[in-house]
Amino acid sequence: MGGLAGLRAPVFEIGLKGYAYGAEAVRLARAADELSAELGVSVVFDPQAVDIAAVARATRNILVFAQHIDPVMPGRGVGSVLAEAVKEAGAVGVMLNHSERRLTLSDINRSIGRAREVGLATMVYADAPEEAAALAMLGPDMILAEPPDLIATSRSAATEMRGFVERAVELVGRIDPRIIVMCGAGVQSPADVAAMMALGVGGTGSSSGILRAADPIATMRSMIIAMHRAWLELHPTAATNDRG
Repeated sequence: MGGLAGLRAPVFEIGLKGYAYGAEAVRLARAADELSAELGVSVVFDPQAVDIAAVARATRNILVFAQHIDPVMPGRGVGSVLAEAVKEAGAVGVMLNHSERRLTLSDINRSIGRAREVGLATMVYADAPEEAAALAMLGPDMILAEPPDLIATSRSAATEMRGFVERAVELVGRIDPRIIVMCGAGVQSPADVAAMMALGVGGTGSSSGILRAADPIATMRSMIIAMHRAWLELHPTAATNDRG
């Protein structure tokens, strides 16, 4: 694990994918930044690679993650995303192996190593609890365990695949309880967020649920507030610790 100042549960991940870019990405990032400061929660915000620098310049509190890096060293590699480049642009972490950008186990391991070399935190996607356990052996900071069939749908894993989420939390916890296990598949509302947190995850998030909403900022706010409230209900000593 690389560790990252400001990264602690609960974590809310806002995955822009290709839904928002340029000025709109910066606008959403500023709103997320205000919420992160207001509620004192970790917000991972992963824009397009070309928008990392603009988002990082415009914010102070969110954790800007690249959507991907390649396991390459500086030098040859046309079209590759270089760890050093996203770090210099202002990213503090990287997502790896998302269902829309799958990697081999070898490349995941090498990419985690490259991220660690330059000081980037890692969030690694797993499409099954057993894969989450295997990836935990590689030492990422976070594991995003999600059933691929529910991603970008209105069917939340919190209600349709409770066992998937609970099993992923259990298996990763046995290997390294420091790893934050997250799930956001199908999260479309504050109620989905609360239901997901009740399964024992250290965070959740949304892409289409926020970015395809009529009012993305209002939706984002309601979801992050729901996560924060659910976390405090499940961990009542957290508020006391924050004050202390």
